[in-house]
Amino acid sequence: MSRYRLGIDIGGTFTDLHVMEEGTGRLYALKTPSTREDPSLAVANGIEELERRYGIAPADIAYFAHGTTLAVNTLLERNGAKAGVLMTKGFTDTLELRRLRLSKANDFFVPKPVSLVPRRRVKPIDERMLADGRVRKAIEREDVEVQVAALLEDGIETLAISFLHAHQNPAHEAQAKAWIEESFPDLYVCTSSEVWPQQREYERSLISVINAYVGRRMKAYFNTLERRTAGLGMTCRVFSTKSNGGVMAVSSAAERPVETLLSGPASGVIGAAYIGRLIGDPNIVTLDMGGTSVDVSIIQNEIRYSSENTVGDFPVIMPAVDVSAVGAGGGSIAWTDAEGVLKVGPESAGANPGPACYGRGGTRPAVTDAYMTAGIIAPDRFLGGEMQLDRDAAHRAIDSIAGVLGMGRRETADAILQVTTANIYAELLPQMARRGVDTTGFSMLAYGAAGPTQTFMLARELNMRRVIVPPSPGILCALGCLVADLRADFVQSIWREADAMPDEELQAIYTRLESQAREWLAQQNVDLEQVYILRSADLCYVGQSYEVNVPFPDTPSDALTTHEVAGWFHRQYARVYGYADNDTPARLLEARLQIVGVTPKPAIQLVASTQEAPEGPLEKRTIFEHGEEVEADVWRRGSLKHGAVYEGPMVVEQYDTTIYIPPGFRVSVDDHANLIGELP
Repeated sequence: MSRYRLGIDIGGTFTDLHVMEEGTGRLYALKTPSTREDPSLAVANGIEELERRYGIAPADIAYFAHGTTLAVNTLLERNGAKAGVLMTKGFTDTLELRRLRLSKANDFFVPKPVSLVPRRRVKPIDERMLADGRVRKAIEREDVEVQVAALLEDGIETLAISFLHAHQNPAHEAQAKAWIEESFPDLYVCTSSEVWPQQREYERSLISVINAYVGRRMKAYFNTLERRTAGLGMTCRVFSTKSNGGVMAVSSAAERPVETLLSGPASGVIGAAYIGRLIGDPNIVTLDMGGTSVDVSIIQNEIRYSSENTVGDFPVIMPAVDVSAVGAGGGSIAWTDAEGVLKVGPESAGANPGPACYGRGGTRPAVTDAYMTAGIIAPDRFLGGEMQLDRDAAHRAIDSIAGVLGMGRRETADAILQVTTANIYAELLPQMARRGVDTTGFSMLAYGAAGPTQTFMLARELNMRRVIVPPSPGILCALGCLVADLRADFVQSIWREADAMPDEELQAIYTRLESQAREWLAQQNVDLEQVYILRSADLCYVGQSYEVNVPFPDTPSDALTTHEVAGWFHRQYARVYGYADNDTPARLLEARLQIVGVTPKPAIQLVASTQEAPEGPLEKRTIFEHGEEVEADVWRRGSLKHGAVYEGPMVVEQYDTTIYIPPGFRVSVDDHANLIGELP
């Protein structure tokens, strides 16, 4: 009997499923419409369709990991739980004061972001912990219960606790949570010291508030998902991907749902890195273009991580795969401003009603409508012919702004695609410049349903050396779920000069973090091939406001010395900035540790679709793009032969996407069925 591994990516428009047969490594792909009101329903629908289409019984699925945008969408759309907060008396305006930084330095009229929690739901507790962890004012149970009762009277559904200096001593937070759970057992409660115990009062408090804001919905979703999959006959454990590119059991994810905020984009980067290693290309710019947004990331020998991510209006300091989002997906709405200038996004048509061509009642023009009007996608072969598109509806939508622009229908569609390209270009170029990356030395790997449609147009502007389109680009995020490892991050704030800190104290900190990490890994209860520890620290020169993360060599926790750490910092600083001031003392801010549990992975066979494909092109199609009309050959992906070279303009159609190759590009198929495009 065959056993299967299932990876699922739940997007705003489609839910993508990728199944691997463990014995052969063979992959199966499926897309099903997302169900916004209950994302687990789309998962169940997809699993049932896998059995109908491929004969894959749910009971034969031995591993299931998935990523979802539910948490991040809840935060962005501000439709989470009514949360309350307990904070130290005298510091209840922390969430309102923020960092007092302007999001746009040259604009003094930028609207102030609205807090997730109104001030009336932030209650003071008369307790006080000093910066060194000593208790100045003890916490009292009556004070806590009175304030929680007032919050419940105000209608809160969840509660976050963030006391001053709790990262140094979490005793007051832990005691308050214990009292609340005893007196109010039905209330969802989380503490900042449990979620992310890092110094910086605003950011630490915000993380716990976000966790409470999305926690109730995420916990209900995870419980519903486990119930639905069990009802279908699945007996394997369910895992969720994390923002840091790892996976964890959904029981852990339900307790710390904030860790899943960027799980969807992270899964795609993990899948892209896997493809890069497979074909021996270490330098890749990823382009994940779905229905709502474009996510871009830079892989330079290894995946980049960041602890300075921003989600909507809020900084998120937990480590995550370094991904930047642009509001320019296939469902992004094209519109004109008061001066009649064409804009695209960030508003999206989503899955329902979706672009006008979906025929679900949408009337405003979206990028997908422009693809159809320009001739790039065919209405009768979308999703392999499973979804018929409405050409007339797309034309009416494009016409609705063509008059405002004073342009024809095709010219308007072309303009929408050019603005979309410009939006992505404007975000990606500064990202690469900040990292000192030359676009000519990188490949662009495109995935997502619309990524391969747009990528050659973008690569043409960026002068990329080549473009890579994997065999199943529309569901690469689901592949990332299949190949992700268990991964968790731990932190402790120090904020002391390195030379003034005894080696034994530093060693004790990392030993304690390692103990916490191994305890977490044991709780996941998963068979692993290998476990390894990654240690690092955030340091800066005394007097600096910004830090540099310094990865440590493979040195055991009990062998670290502060002198070595300071030396590693000077060398890392020189690598980043081109110089180092060895005479200035270094300040050690945060000790960081990441544990990685490598999951067993059968060899995956990235092969093209086995569906029969005709010899030669299907037809010729007239396309209007980049200001000119061209005749393009239309191919089915399976018809492209390994070793053959094809010239643009051409369109390549497959189940999960449509690839447009403009004039000037040459494409070929490599040994792993990737489509490789290059400029001569």
